[in-house]
Amino acid sequence: MMDVLGKRRAAPRALAALAAAFLLAGCHAQWTLDHQDFSAKSLPPLNFTLTDADTGKTVTAADFRGKTVMLFFGYTNCQDVCPLTLTDTTRIFHIIGPEAKNIRFLFVTVDPRRDTLPVLRRYTAEFDAKNIIGMRGSPAELSAVAARYHASYTVHPSPDPAKYDVTHTAEIYVFNRQGKPQFIIAGLATKHPDLNGIARDLRHIVAADKP
Repeated sequence: MMDVLGKRRAAPRALAALAAAFLLAGCHAQWTLDHQDFSAKSLPPLNFTLTDADTGKTVTAADFRGKTVMLFFGYTNCQDVCPLTLTDTTRIFHIIGPEAKNIRFLFVTVDPRRDTLPVLRRYTAEFDAKNIIGMRGSPAELSAVAARYHASYTVHPSPDPAKYDVTHTAEIYVFNRQGKPQFIIAGLATKHPDLNGIARDLRHIVAADKP
C-alpha cells in the first residue's frame, strides 16, 4: 500500500530549497523563514466547512479565528508520514512551550470512508497534544478545501486492506489568527527535519498574532 504520493520526498526538498528566498511579509525585515518552510502568500485565506471529530459539530474557518492554524491532509491508516508528522508536531509544540496553546493542528482525513468521527477521535488522542483536532468532510467538502490549497490525494477502496490504496501530499499549511496564509512546512516529510527551525517559525507567527 502506498501511503503518499511518489513525489512526497522529492517535492518537499525542491520546495524547501526555495524557502530561503522568501521573507515572511508582515514580520520584521531581518527575520526569514527556515530553509524547510516556504512562503504561502499566494494562497487564499483559510476557508472550509468540515466536521470536528471531537464535538461532532460542523465547523468553519471562522471557528478558529484567533488561533494560528496548521492544516494537514492525511488518514488514520497511513503507516509512515501521518504518524511521523503528528509525532513531530507534538514535539514542536513542546519546543514552543506554553504559547503552543494558541495553535490548532487540523488533521483533515482524505479517507472518510474508513475514518469515521470515532476513529478520528481515537487516532488524534494517541498523540500528546490536545490541540490536534481530527476533521472529516463529505466528498464535496473535502474536495473543495483540498483544491483550494492545491493539496493532492487519491483513494482507491478495496475489500482487501493490502490493496486499499491512498495517496496524499505531506505539506502543512500555516495560517495566522486572521486566517491569512503564512507559510508551508515541507520539512516534516524529509528524513531529518529541523524541529527547532519549524518551531521558531511558528513561534514567530504566534507572537506576531497577539492582539
